[in-house]
Amino acid sequence: MQKQLGFLVDLGKCVGCRGCEVACSNKHQLDHLQYRRVMNINKENQVLGFLSLACNHCINPECIRVCKEKCFYKRRDGVVLYNSQRCSGCQRCIGACPFQAPKVNPRTKKISKCDFCFKQLDQGLEPTCVASCIVGALQVIDIMQPIPVYAQETLPDFSIIQFTKPSIRIILPKKPQCFWRKG
Repeated sequence: MQKQLGFLVDLGKCVGCRGCEVACSNKHQLDHLQYRRVMNINKENQVLGFLSLACNHCINPECIRVCKEKCFYKRRDGVVLYNSQRCSGCQRCIGACPFQAPKVNPRTKKISKCDFCFKQLDQGLEPTCVASCIVGALQVIDIMQPIPVYAQETLPDFSIIQFTKPSIRIILPKKPQCFWRKG
């Protein structure tokens, strides 16, 4: 069975502290650019929770498909990497990604994106965002393994996932008042 690394995000644990954002920005020395962002989950102007997102290292990444320069490539563990030296700055990948994961680096005018901290992974370490999450809301998982009964692939109104198949699984909070719960 093929390996496909991805993120498990526990919405019941995430408190919106944005520690993952800060740690990622510091590690990659991103001034005004964010690979990981924490989004508010709102309903009727009320924040119901937080979702931490970065590049989802999709099973079928659109960035690879649309890049004429062939800047993007996928490792055997499913991590989608990017070669900035090949980039022409056309930004087709930004428009193609349903999660807007590729970003324009204002200094280089080329694309950059989350690399899953692959050098740390290769040393048996967690990505910086996961290691910095003080509440344990982020984990690295192999999404080719059976999905735990308490996790799901998406949320209502989440970007279209049928084709790209993002490598993310979500654990819903146990609060019955949350808008994505049925019933």
